[in-house]
This record gives sequence, C-alpha cells and structure tokens, in this order.
Amino acid sequence: MSFFNKNLSFIFLIIIADQITKIIADNNLTLGVSQKVLSFFDLTLLYNHGAAFSFLSSAGGWQRWLFLILSLVISIILLVWLKRTKPYQKYQATALILIIGGAIGNLIDRIYLGYVIDFLHFHIGGYYWPSFNIADSSITCGAILLIIISIREPKNS
Repeated sequence: MSFFNKNLSFIFLIIIADQITKIIADNNLTLGVSQKVLSFFDLTLLYNHGAAFSFLSSAGGWQRWLFLILSLVISIILLVWLKRTKPYQKYQATALILIIGGAIGNLIDRIYLGYVIDFLHFHIGGYYWPSFNIADSSITCGAILLIIISIREPKNS
C-alpha cells in the first residue's frame, strides 16, 4: 500500500469515528440538555450552524454555504499537500490527516444536516468551553502539530 493510500485509510478512520459518535449522541441525548459524566465534563447535544465554537451560528443561514465551500476547498488543498508529502515527513502527514479527517467529518454534517453536531462539553468552575466533537478535536490537534512542526523546522537560508 502506498504512503498516500495508507494516509487515506487513517483519514477514513477519523471520519468514521466522528460520524459514529455524532450518530450515537444525536440518538441518545436530548438537544440542549446536559448529561453529567464527570465534575468537569458533560455530554450536551447541540446543533452548531456556525463554525468552530459557534462562530457566526446566528448569521441567518448563509454561513452554511460559506463554511461548506470553505471546508471543501481547504480539504482539497490539504489532500494535494498530503499527496506530495514524503514518507519521511510523518509528523506533517499526521497533522494533515487529522485536519482533513476532521474537516470532512464536519463537512458531511453540513451537507446532510445543514449544521454540525456537537456534544462534548468541558467546564471548570464557572468557565464553560464551547461544545465540540471528535472532528473539531482532530482539526485542533492537527493544526497545533502543524504549528509545532513549522516552529521546529530549520529554516533554509
């Protein structure tokens, strides 16, 4: 199996994990009602019509198409980048796999539902982090890894 095909397999696994957890959350949780799991963690089903952390969620509907198109274009660009990644660039490939898998996971929601299903909800004291999902976690981890790689990579003079 080629390096790229192996990477596509990992992307597929992220998408499957994301979609399965969203289906389970949507079928077993009540919209807007928190189910306490730990003192700092709840499962709270929310339908996010915006972007990450509900950005533009109440913009009136046009944002669905904006985020759908942006997700699609960015996913294609990152897939091309991943295709050009060499086997020795494993960390870069991992970062791209995480971002692409998460982006496509949320893109599937936007296409079929018109919103993204969020259900993971952390809080400490009076501070509540916005609800998110596996795809959001994947995108965030991939972006952080890309930043670390770019900082640590020696610059060519």
